Amino acid sequence: ELLILACVILVGLFALQHFGTHKVAVMFAPIIIVWLISIFAVGLYNVIHWNPKVISAISPLYIIKYFRETGKTGWISLGGLLLCITGTEAMFADLGHFTALSIRLAFTFFVYPCLVVQYMGQAAYLSKNLDKIPNSFYDSIPEPVFWPVFVVATLSAIVGSQAIITATFSIVKQCHSLGCFPRVKVVHTSRHIYGQIYIPEINWILMILTLAITIGFQDTTLIGNAYGLACMTVMFITTFLMALIIIFVWYKSIFLAGAFLLFFLAIEGVYLSAAFIKVPQGGWVPLVLSSVFMVVMYIWHYGTRKKYNFDLHNKVSLRWLLGLGPSLGIVRVPGIGLIYSELATGVPAIFSHFVTNLPAFHKVLVFVCVKSVPVPYVSPEERFLIGRVCPRPYRMYRCIVRYGYKDVQRDDGDFENQLIQSIAEFIQMEAEEPQFSSSESSLDGRMAVISTRNVESNTNLIISVQEEDIGSSSSIQSSKSLTLQSLQSVFDEDNPVRRRQVRFQLPSDPGMDPAVREELMDLIQAKEAGIAYIMGHSYVKARRSSSFVKRFMIDILYSFLRKNCRGPSVALNIPHISLIEVGMIYYV
Repeated sequence: ELLILACVILVGLFALQHFGTHKVAVMFAPIIIVWLISIFAVGLYNVIHWNPKVISAISPLYIIKYFRETGKTGWISLGGLLLCITGTEAMFADLGHFTALSIRLAFTFFVYPCLVVQYMGQAAYLSKNLDKIPNSFYDSIPEPVFWPVFVVATLSAIVGSQAIITATFSIVKQCHSLGCFPRVKVVHTSRHIYGQIYIPEINWILMILTLAITIGFQDTTLIGNAYGLACMTVMFITTFLMALIIIFVWYKSIFLAGAFLLFFLAIEGVYLSAAFIKVPQGGWVPLVLSSVFMVVMYIWHYGTRKKYNFDLHNKVSLRWLLGLGPSLGIVRVPGIGLIYSELATGVPAIFSHFVTNLPAFHKVLVFVCVKSVPVPYVSPEERFLIGRVCPRPYRMYRCIVRYGYKDVQRDDGDFENQLIQSIAEFIQMEAEEPQFSSSESSLDGRMAVISTRNVESNTNLIISVQEEDIGSSSSIQSSKSLTLQSLQSVFDEDNPVRRRQVRFQLPSDPGMDPAVREELMDLIQAKEAGIAYIMGHSYVKARRSSSFVKRFMIDILYSFLRKNCRGPSVALNIPHISLIEVGMIYYV
């Protein structure tokens, strides 16, 4: 019955993830506070009632005496002592939502005292009831408050599990932003609270794994061994990473970092070595799971880097483009073509496919490169980098859009308008600042940061913005049933959709450079004609001369991951109706 109840709670917990935590998160803090106060009160009661002398156990002399008398057995028992601190590290998963100082204060002055008093209470209880060791916590609870504490304990376990699930979503999203994890669907569950996300694929994988472990082990001792080894390994790795931060981020002495490593590794190494004794008794689970995820991340990163290196070494020659002339040897039709590429400089090989195989192309071309930089956030003032690819008559630009690994790429429909605004700002800035005028051979690669906080802030163009609501009248035909119409009206009230129409016009400035005015007019007319998104639909294959290991990684494993992850157009929120994909095979 207990196993069935645990499985039901797990399934319910994961099934509710897609609703987001913003509606129930207001209850998380009160539950944890009530839980900590409850265990503090129970522990204090047991200390006073059973054995007040247990307070003297705070002295470190007792742990020395313990190891002196137990020897190897005491060292092995450290693997079980890890369970006293496992779970507290979940607090640090909330570093993205709270400051480090607030977590330090809460842990030092509230969480730690409650835990110490509770363990003192259990020790006092066991000193008089040695036969109650297997279930000491619940047996030590006074009978009048047993069920209230049991309910609060269950709720706090659910809150702790939710913290780990939320942290997993955040870590996977950040790994994806850094190019170390396959593309997955990221759903933002709150319009008002920043950073609350839900990843369906990861959610269901976690549910299957937790159910498999719960049903497979059916023993909290084995699960505790697995959890303890995982937490101790995380602490061990964190200590190494902290030493790197001391040297390369804080610019402190390498001797200080070495002293830090020696001190903490001497403590953590003893615990970790004891935890590895538990590998046959459940400790193998985190090792297997971490190895699988590490292999997935390595293969994805390896294949992605190989594809990027292929693009880097097969760029279209700028001299070849200049030789074609401003028309590129084809008909330039009205409109803007946004060519997506991972290259921050140069023209991708995919562009030559269009020029050589299509009779016409857009009059304005923009090579868009979306980059995730290794910082948490990029301010709107520094998000866009604009530059030219060819001289002014070619109407070819480059835009690098930068996001931090914690930035949210919202599908708000304003990207096109911000892009046009950025290019217009660049055109005028280029005419006003002589340092941006250069020879044709050095045009590509000269970029300027363009600040675009919102569309209405542009002072170089006259902008008219119109917004209209899209209600149920435009999406539900009169032939539909009244039930469908009522349901649609309720949905539209909760999820209002607004169509934003932005139009650009040139100001009547007689002092504007005629060449600048002509270029801005071409840009505005191209925007009115429409925007097309052009992407490469790539197939990555290993060369025939490659080794068996490389062919297996690229042709089988990386191909499997690429086929079963989200497409780049979906990940970048590109409208499907305006998307043009070009097939291309990469031999790496």
